[in-house]
Amino acid sequence: MSRTLIDIHVVQTVPPSNINRDDTGSPKTAVYGGVRRARVSSQAWKRAARVRFNDHLDPAEVGVRTKRVVELLAAEITQQNQELSERAVELATDTIKAVGIEVKPPSKEELPEAGYLVFLSRRQIQNLAARAIEHADADNVAKALKDAKVKEVADREHSVDVALFGRMVADQADINVDAAAQVAHAISVHPVETEFDYYTAVDDFQDDDETGAGMIGTVEFNSSTLYRYATVDVDRLADNLGSVVATRRAVEVFVESFVRSMPTGKQNTFANRTLPEAVVVLARDGQPINLVGAFENPVRETATTGRTKLAADALRDEAKEIERAYGETPIASWVTRVGADTASLDELGESVGLAELVEQAGALVASRAGEAS
Repeated sequence: MSRTLIDIHVVQTVPPSNINRDDTGSPKTAVYGGVRRARVSSQAWKRAARVRFNDHLDPAEVGVRTKRVVELLAAEITQQNQELSERAVELATDTIKAVGIEVKPPSKEELPEAGYLVFLSRRQIQNLAARAIEHADADNVAKALKDAKVKEVADREHSVDVALFGRMVADQADINVDAAAQVAHAISVHPVETEFDYYTAVDDFQDDDETGAGMIGTVEFNSSTLYRYATVDVDRLADNLGSVVATRRAVEVFVESFVRSMPTGKQNTFANRTLPEAVVVLARDGQPINLVGAFENPVRETATTGRTKLAADALRDEAKEIERAYGETPIASWVTRVGADTASLDELGESVGLAELVEQAGALVASRAGEAS
């Protein structure tokens, strides 16, 4: 049985910025093709996309990743049953432990916390709270919850983001969720050098005869044209969500959010928010294919040809060469692009606006997921 995979390729130019910093405050970089490239980590862009889900999905369809899961569950228990408010933290602690998640004792006035970040859907939180309330009057609440198999509650009704990005619970591998989406680190298609912005801040309250700045410092930045890539395994996603309708919705939300999102590092300083120059979505039935090889030889703009055109042409050529050499012909393809510099990408698929691209990709997913179910 063939698979369904949605590959998303993005070419996006970002002006001077520092959207993803390392531990020293410098923009993240990587060496690729023998030269230093700008880099934005996959974690940063997944986080940005997941935050954008809130604009498109009902809160019940979005998960929460937190160590403060006891506090979160206690609040839900209280909301469902005010009479248990004084016991809510105790009940929540017993419930989380019954799932098999480590809970650390509280320190001072703080509430108990999980020993690591826990990713749960809102529905799972609601259902765990209901189960806690159901067994609140048991002689041994902890045993009653364990006997009631609350762990199974934490492994049903996954949210869209849990289904896409997966979940790992170190203590309980049987409730892990295999991610349906993979996101690559974005890298620049050209070499970069980190630059420094030396700034001063004036003290507004100093006297006219006083000189000098109230504060001085430097901010590191670079500018780049990025190649971004992500892929969604539709079959895995359907297994995680258990519904063709939910699978289509998840793919549509992910494609739109991945394309439009932007990590927020130093955003107020640089106002670097842009939209991509080009988006190419290739639906495949064999394996996902990252086309980053197009940029192993870095593009170098000239007086007459900019990086965007060179990147678009290189991406087109790589896609066509992969198809020729390996017979990896997409089952469907769409292109959303801006300006004449990206015109060569029309050779890879139907040129449409982003809204239509998302709708058509969703229709394909629904059709193929329905056939597979």
